Amino acid sequence: MTHYADGLDDVWDDWSAAVNLTPKQLEDWLETDESKSVGDKSDGGESTGHQSGRRIVKILGKKKSEITEDDVEWMKKVVGYVHRHSAQGPSSDVENSRWRYSLMNWGNDPLKK
Repeated sequence: MTHYADGLDDVWDDWSAAVNLTPKQLEDWLETDESKSVGDKSDGGESTGHQSGRRIVKILGKKKSEITEDDVEWMKKVVGYVHRHSAQGPSSDVENSRWRYSLMNWGNDPLKK
């Protein structure tokens, strides 16, 4: 029987629902100016969301059995962010909003069904 990191089973379904971009879609998105234009940049460099996106791509590239407890903690953070941020959406022009761009940096496209 495969052993998974503690807490992985608890977060897996929420993570799978929250992160609806494929690794390739997310990588391509992170290369765009729109992606780089949003988020908190504490040191003037890469934003927190952009860093998160790169970490999400790495986690998505792992087999479930390769996910570490650090990854599980990050997955919980991503789920929390997506749930919180999703509730604050704009009433118009969602497609070109900084709100959507921020969510996409965290692996979630609110327009993707």
